[in-house]
Amino acid sequence: MSICPVCGNNDERFFSKKGGKIYCRKCISFNGRQANKIPINSNIKLKLDYPLSDKQENISNLVMQNFILKKDVLINAVTGAGKTELVYKAMEKALNEGKTVGFATPRKDVVIDLKPRISSAFPNASVISVYGNHSYKLEADIIVLTTHQLFRYKNYFDLLIIDEIDAFPFANNEMLHQFVEKSLTCTGVKVLLSATPSEKDICEIKNRGGTILELNKRYHGAFLPVPEFVYYGLSKYFTCLKVILKILNSNKPLFVFVPTINEGQKLYQLAKHFIKDISLVYSYKKDRDITIEKFKKGQLKCLITTTILERGVTVKDLQVIVIDADNMTFTPESLIQISGRVGRKFNARTGKVIFLGKSYNENIKKSIKTIKDTNHRALLSGVCWKNISDFI
Repeated sequence: MSICPVCGNNDERFFSKKGGKIYCRKCISFNGRQANKIPINSNIKLKLDYPLSDKQENISNLVMQNFILKKDVLINAVTGAGKTELVYKAMEKALNEGKTVGFATPRKDVVIDLKPRISSAFPNASVISVYGNHSYKLEADIIVLTTHQLFRYKNYFDLLIIDEIDAFPFANNEMLHQFVEKSLTCTGVKVLLSATPSEKDICEIKNRGGTILELNKRYHGAFLPVPEFVYYGLSKYFTCLKVILKILNSNKPLFVFVPTINEGQKLYQLAKHFIKDISLVYSYKKDRDITIEKFKKGQLKCLITTTILERGVTVKDLQVIVIDADNMTFTPESLIQISGRVGRKFNARTGKVIFLGKSYNENIKKSIKTIKDTNHRALLSGVCWKNISDFI
């Protein structure tokens, strides 16, 4: 039986022969320059402009200890808990030992958002981002990249952090999981991050002798915002527009999530007649990076978006509306992640999350119940800054 050296595929149906050579159709598009190891700056210091909470500090130390012991880690932490900061000490330890460090995530938008944050935390390290059409430089002290780009890093990383392991397209994608395994050195350690890990993720870590660490509180101590469900009533778009305008009257930035590009385009064509500072983004929109940056800078007040922005984006005072929240595009995990965009800043800990739909379906029920249960566990684990009755 043939096994593809790139993606680990062993299904004979995906193998073909050309010019006497066997190739794998499953990963044929993953070709290009491979990274070469370079000497790592071993005098890198972590610099945080803010303190970690006691719980964050404890988990941060445990991640570093597991790295020393060469044990994989799964960090199951609520959205807005400060998951990225939990791995910084382990990254510093690895770098100071001259070891290679990667920080991978499924989505390009999150790579773009993460790179300046990591650069700020490690000011004397070289930090690069690698994603589609942005792979001209492959080597640095710290490499922030999409999981697709891991094919360039065979036997490369001593420490690899994979953020948002439950996100599309990484979740349940065996080829991308193989890229992860093949990118690690023989003693490489991986740290998995997620607010909504699957039972499969949890079982795999346990079966491999890894460690699971949990954090049920956001770094600032406030609870997760509990979504409010609103029925459409007689007119879907009239209700949507009414809710959008009401939130914008509070002079706070707003994400409006839609299940499809087509739905986003229809809503945008209507809303732009009533709202001046509004735009639309989706996966293959050419100027979406520029549009998102304008929103972050406050040049846009309302952004209609598909699920491409359900993760990794932090904007102060952000409010969220989900259109057609009962659409099957929005899984319970997706709705939880979307809700987690709100209240992420220390000086802006609360906000509105509104689900609009025709039916209060099981996905909506499960997402709201999970958020309430998480808030309850956070309350039991220590006093939060505000009474839980304000959030459930």
